[in-house]
Parts: sequence; structure tokens; C-alpha cells
Amino acid sequence: MAGTPAGTPERLLLVDDHPVVRTGCRRLLASAGPYEIMEADSGARALELCETEPPDAVILDLGLPDIGGLDLLDRLRRMSPDIRVLVFSMHEDAVFAARALEAGARGYVTKNDAPEELVAAVGTVLAGGIYLSRDMAREVAVMSFVPNRSPLQGLTARELRVLAELGQGSAIADIAEHLGVSYKTVSNTCTIMKTKLGARSIRDLIRIAVEHRVMP
Repeated sequence: MAGTPAGTPERLLLVDDHPVVRTGCRRLLASAGPYEIMEADSGARALELCETEPPDAVILDLGLPDIGGLDLLDRLRRMSPDIRVLVFSMHEDAVFAARALEAGARGYVTKNDAPEELVAAVGTVLAGGIYLSRDMAREVAVMSFVPNRSPLQGLTARELRVLAELGQGSAIADIAEHLGVSYKTVSNTCTIMKTKLGARSIRDLIRIAVEHRVMP
């Protein structure tokens, strides 16, 4: 991605479907630097803006209504391999941070972190670095030395999305519609997840999703 010309405010794209979150982030970042801030409330809108008005960095929530956050991250990187994406998520499990970094994100901040963490993360990502809070960095590092520390660690991005939808009460047919795939594909994904997670039924998968607070 081409850099912003000297003297021009760096352009940020906030991608979150909650207006209150976007408003809070906009105010916080506006007070932290001379940023030009765009907003998108869906994955489709984010893709459109990244194509027509390429940002210097994207601040991305994983829980979007139309496209899974990790799926969107993959699409953004295919559109622009050098794009700088900072994930800003409610998920505090290190498995999500590890997944995001593996998918090409340049940082991961949770919505429960102090506001200063988001400001610092944006600055680091814009400067070309990678940002994790100290606690999250330690947990991600530990994961690399303790195989299967989290039962979610072995799931793919699609499997995590399906599990999250199950935890929200969605039926398999509804999940298939949301993901734009067949009923059989989602059913097969559930079968694979049951094997990976040691679950015997869809009810077990729902319990796992709720216990680990997996959100779409």
C-alpha cells in the first residue's frame, strides 16, 4: 500500500457495526493525532472503501453481521497484500489474537483494554510495526509452546465462525445462508468440529461456544 504524502493526515478506516463503538473510537483517535477517519458498518462497505479510498490502516472488529472478521481480513489482504490491519475485538482469548496474526493482521487489541492501548496500537501499526498488549503477547507466546492449550486452537476461521453462530442460537440453515454456502457444508463443518472438540452433539458445540464466549 502506498504511503500517505508528507503533510497529509493518515487515513484510518474503522470497521464496526456498533455506532457507539465507532463514535468512541473516532473521538479517541481524533484527539490522538491528525487522522482522517472513515467508517464502515459492514464487511461489504469496508471492501468498497478500501477499493475506492484506500486507507493507511484498518481497525477491524471481528464480529460483523455480513462477513466474518477473519474472512474479511483475508479478502482485504488479497485486495492489497500490504494492507495494515489492526483487529479491535471483544474476544480476549489468545487463540483469536493468534488466528488474526496468522491471517496477516498487524496487531490485536481487545475492547476491554485501556484506551491508550488502542492509540498506541494504531501508531505502531501505522509505523510498520506489530502490536500486542504485554499480557496478550505473553499468552500468544505461551500458546506456541503448549500445543492445544485452548480447545479452540485447532479450529479454522470458518469453523470458528460456525461455532460462534451456533452459540448465538442460529440454526444450521441460517448459518449456511449467512455464509453463502450449502446446508451440507455447514453440517459437515459441525461434524469436523465435533471430532476436534470431543463433542457428541450440536448441543455440545453450543455449550462450548457459550462457555468460551465465542462471538461472530
